[in-house]
Amino acid sequence: MQNGRQIGGAAASRAVDVEDATTIYNLPFNDLLFRAQKIHRENFDPNAIQMSRLLSIKTGGCAEDCGYCSQSAHYPTGLKASKLMEVERVLSEARKAKEGGATRYCMGAAWRNPKDRDMDALVAMVKGVRALGLETCMTLGMLTPEQSARLADAGLDYYNHNVDTSERYYSEIITTRTFENRLETLANVRDAGIKVCAGGILGMGETVEDRISMLVTLASLPSPPESVPINMLIPIPGSKLADAAPVDPIDFVRTIALARILMPKSHVRLSAGRTDMSDEMQALCFFAGANSIFVGDTLLTADNPGEDHDAALFRRLGLKPMQLGPTP
Repeated sequence: MQNGRQIGGAAASRAVDVEDATTIYNLPFNDLLFRAQKIHRENFDPNAIQMSRLLSIKTGGCAEDCGYCSQSAHYPTGLKASKLMEVERVLSEARKAKEGGATRYCMGAAWRNPKDRDMDALVAMVKGVRALGLETCMTLGMLTPEQSARLADAGLDYYNHNVDTSERYYSEIITTRTFENRLETLANVRDAGIKVCAGGILGMGETVEDRISMLVTLASLPSPPESVPINMLIPIPGSKLADAAPVDPIDFVRTIALARILMPKSHVRLSAGRTDMSDEMQALCFFAGANSIFVGDTLLTADNPGEDHDAALFRRLGLKPMQLGPTP
């Protein structure tokens, strides 16, 4: 897995491995952020943030037992299951997202994997959202090669499938599938020609070593993910991780910086948990290399800072929405 990939781009000389990544993570904080910001500037406009909108197109009743999730049927979280949304309703929400400044529209379904009977509707959603001039992303659970190919033919730009945590710690969080299952879906998606969105969650009781290992796994894929969402756990009442201890903010920023250094050309997304982050913490994350967020009041079933708050923060920091290039 560590087959000679270079840390930090062309200027670096060392391969990605856990030992090197740990050394980088433990640099003095100012040195770590300086290194991450330098790499960020070599690959991106440092003041542009990619804006995505996320819609739950099928909520609750999931057969998986992910310990962090409000939508798992295994936990008494109080969330009722819903059917797959009608295509036109999804497209209506996508139009609102575009009007609100989003350039990427992400559609998530609480499934272990989609059934073949759902594929026609999913294909129609992808085609409809692309016709609006938005990038498309879906997260639907595990995919077969055939399902990946159908979504690719429809024009799906990105597929999200987080590895969540390290391989070592994975079974502590999820028992209904394996870490290898996650990697298989990522390979199916990549082989179909779809860009990959894969990251993880901090604050589930994992160690710093687990966080580093998770990022090394992603950076060491044959092609690193184009998008890397880093989530801060939102403890859900009734879930397995309802009483999880909060993440130290400095540790979170260090993880963002390491993600930027290990994956220089990826969008690093500051994802779930922003409602519990101060403006100062978010500002440090942007300086450390985060350059993507979800906009809107909700993320699937969780709260998210409102667009007014994000706009005010962007003004204070001199940030601007990233513009979308022509859709091929």
